[in-house]
Amino acid sequence: MRQLLLLIFVFFASQWLFKKLKRAQAGAGPQTGGAAGATRASRGPSASGGVPQLPDPLVRCAECGVHTPSGEAIVVAGHRFCCTDHAQRYATHPTGRDAR
Repeated sequence: MRQLLLLIFVFFASQWLFKKLKRAQAGAGPQTGGAAGATRASRGPSASGGVPQLPDPLVRCAECGVHTPSGEAIVVAGHRFCCTDHAQRYATHPTGRDAR
């Protein structure tokens, strides 16, 4: 029984090692242009050697507190909002001495 488990372990370890070596050879191959170069470039930033893009940081809505990606946030008078309705509602709030 122990030999069977050892054989199964060796099989999976060799499969993992084979895949890892295959990926390393594909990444280190010569880039000659042509069709192979176009295929490598179309795989994405990690395959082409570029830096992966980070997602937009989240910003907090000044009205409701919901976090929204900064690219989708609405900025009004230095405050960020999740939607135009909240921006308008925040603008109607009394501020300063009127708040009393």
